[in-house]
Amino acid sequence: MWIKQIFLGFLGLASGTAVSAGVFSFIISVGVVPRIIGKSRTAADIMAYENAVLLGGAFGNILSLFSPGFPVGIWVVILFGLSAGIFTGCLSVALAEILNTFPIMFRRFGIKEGLSWIMVFMALGKMMGAFYFYANHMQKM
Repeated sequence: MWIKQIFLGFLGLASGTAVSAGVFSFIISVGVVPRIIGKSRTAADIMAYENAVLLGGAFGNILSLFSPGFPVGIWVVILFGLSAGIFTGCLSVALAEILNTFPIMFRRFGIKEGLSWIMVFMALGKMMGAFYFYANHMQKM
């Protein structure tokens, strides 16, 4: 019976490794990390970025698998939510930039000025929609 448990554990570990490798390669190929490094002018700290991505993925997998309860305050939850939201926003904007979504949309609508304001209000709309969802729908779970 323990052979079955070892096999299932190995299969789960191998599957999780394959999926996380795909996610990491997607993040790198979209250009989120290199773009953030370029914008922040911190190319000397490339190893720290690589380690942060790998450790974040590993700890995220561990936390989602085992779901340990940590006695943390509301400020840690707020900091985590803010960090996750910033990362998700960077990933979605980088993906849209790779696919040339915004330049095509702005050219089709004939928008020549105020592009930065449009991007800011799109981000604020996404943020307000997320707040609305979590304020109303998370209480029902």
